[in-house]
Amino acid sequence: MNDNIRDIKVLREKYGLNRTTFCNYFNIPYRTVQDWECNKRKMPGYLYDLIEYKLRKENGENDAIPLDN
Repeated sequence: MNDNIRDIKVLREKYGLNRTTFCNYFNIPYRTVQDWECNKRKMPGYLYDLIEYKLRKENGENDAIPLDN
C-alpha cells in the first residue's frame, strides 16, 4: 500500500497505540518498530498492509480491503 516508513507511526497513533502497546500487541520487538519510525530500517510493505488491515477490521471499519483468495 504505502512504502513511507513514517506511516507506521501515523497508523499506530491513529488507533491510539503507543509504541510499547503496539509492539506487544503485534509481537514485534520494540527496537524494530523504533528503527522503522526513525528510518533506520525499512518496514516491508506487505507487513504494513497486513497490520493496517488487522487494525481496520478490529475497529469495525467497513473500508477495510478484503484479501483475495
